[in-house]
Amino acid sequence: MILGKVVGTVVATISHPHFKNRRLLVVQPLTLAGDPPEGDFIALDTSQAGIGDTVLVNREGNGARGVLNNPDGCVISIIVGIVDSLYLEMAGSG
Repeated sequence: MILGKVVGTVVATISHPHFKNRRLLVVQPLTLAGDPPEGDFIALDTSQAGIGDTVLVNREGNGARGVLNNPDGCVISIIVGIVDSLYLEMAGSG
């Protein structure tokens, strides 16, 4: 699982049946200061997230299919929750 920020939506006139009635959102992974940025990715939304929300994303196919309760689902990344707050404590240097 990773933390990310929703930065956009995907609109399609035709989509896979497994995506029916679900939104596809563009997620930017959150990284620590100094870490190289990771590329954005598309995730299926199950939590009613919106642009600007910090989200918890399952980026593993079997886990994502388990959330959908569809063992044959064609999904890799799925948003499983919206993060209300985040507290980060950096380890001391000495």
